[in-house]
Amino acid sequence: MDAMAREATGVVVREAVDADWVDAGRICYEAFATLADQHGFPHDFPTVEAASEPIRWLINHPDVFGVVAERDGRILGSNFLDERGTISAIGPISIDPAAQDHHVGRMLMEAVLERAHARNAPGVRLLQIAYHNRSLSLYAKLGMEVRGSFAAMHGTPIREQLPGYGVRPATIDDEYACNSLCVRIHGHARAGEVREAIDAGTARVVERLGRITGYTTQISYFAHSVAETNDDLRALICEAADFGTPGFLVPLSNNDLFRWCLDRGLRIFFVTNMMTIGLYQEPEGAYLPSVGY
Repeated sequence: MDAMAREATGVVVREAVDADWVDAGRICYEAFATLADQHGFPHDFPTVEAASEPIRWLINHPDVFGVVAERDGRILGSNFLDERGTISAIGPISIDPAAQDHHVGRMLMEAVLERAHARNAPGVRLLQIAYHNRSLSLYAKLGMEVRGSFAAMHGTPIREQLPGYGVRPATIDDEYACNSLCVRIHGHARAGEVREAIDAGTARVVERLGRITGYTTQISYFAHSVAETNDDLRALICEAADFGTPGFLVPLSNNDLFRWCLDRGLRIFFVTNMMTIGLYQEPEGAYLPSVGY
């Protein structure tokens, strides 16, 4: 980690360890809550605990690289690079509201981008909350390009039935079909996430005419879905018992699916922008991204 250590106004960036998760989780909650309050939006995380558990999971995941910024032994913020797939995903990045305007965010971003470069990652992506102009500007300055906008949709589960579209839990036997479908739609697989979701029991597949035509690792903000058609996605969405907070992400370019969600009483929590560096292929099918990409 010495090679990526940074110092500016007494701030040092280092690799995150388990002992950091309590402070990093609290800062994650406070950072996003303060930002939401400033712009009149609801909080991404309802409690400190709701923000802290994902941070603890990320710090301790063997395929996620985490960093923290600290000054005089006090943590000022954290950032993560999900390395489970061909494409690496950045975030969440959060900075203590009291430590703003000291280049901490830039340092945390540069640290994970340097890590991705050192590992020869073909592409790096993130989803940025659209109302946060400062982060949008920072990421653009660091070379990231906006590829699309997505609405986080939340509300009461839909629980409809689509005749001819059978949804069931995914099994290990479905893994190849799911990864192959992702390659067809996105140009790369997300095999690490698929395997973890199958093992956790959250993954679902939709079958039509005797074959798998879509899958989801979970209908939520932190998970992704891939399908041949919007109807395949609708079947997966309808099967979900809960969307969580702030909901699941729908491409605003997919007007048909977006209107369908609105017609069923779902509402927009906020809008995000996908930003990328490196390899990017415009999806050739229906999909829901995760907060990573």
